[in-house]
Amino acid sequence: MIKKERHVLVVFPHPDDEAFGVSGTISSYRDIGVPVTYACLTLGEMGRNLGNPPFANRETLPQIRKEELKKACEAMGLDDLRMMGFRDKTIEFEDDEKMVKLIADLIEETNPSLVITFYPGLAVHPDHDATARAVVRAVRRMPETERPTLHTLAFANNTVEVLGEPDVIHDISANADKKIATLKAHASQTVWMMKDMEIKWKAQDPDALKWLNFERFYTYQWDKDFE
Repeated sequence: MIKKERHVLVVFPHPDDEAFGVSGTISSYRDIGVPVTYACLTLGEMGRNLGNPPFANRETLPQIRKEELKKACEAMGLDDLRMMGFRDKTIEFEDDEKMVKLIADLIEETNPSLVITFYPGLAVHPDHDATARAVVRAVRRMPETERPTLHTLAFANNTVEVLGEPDVIHDISANADKKIATLKAHASQTVWMMKDMEIKWKAQDPDALKWLNFERFYTYQWDKDFE
């Protein structure tokens, strides 16, 4: 069951990061009136996919992905989208203190009781890990009594070995349609997979349905701090 929060801050580097792992959760929070702010650091302009068949090119992809992100937020019922203006595949090279201040300013403004991001070192992509490091560092600097809860996504091959099984599981089956709509909104990146997934859902494939209907998080454990 989704817990009522004061405000939820979601921080990811790319358009569509939210779609795969948290779109049902975001929709569920919005359904119960919880404000959600989504800070998306880049427009994913270096994304490998250009649609299938291609409908984008390297010049048009940033604007296309910007519009896809807006459409995805509409599908989730999210009305506070922040596009932070960084360049795709460069987050790992940004100044650490600059990124920490960016996150700290967002937290100060929105006063979230929950922050959602990736787990540093266990999120595969360098932009994912760099974003997560900035979030963790910003929250760590807060007084312990004032820190928001930190829910993280981790999917590196050694995740279970390092962290165990996810300790937060949201049943978002009531919002599965919104999750599908969010995924479809990012058509330049997801059209290639959606036909296959829809076949699996129709066939009642258990793994595909589990992925669709449940979203899993690790509550960040400060006693296992990555630094």
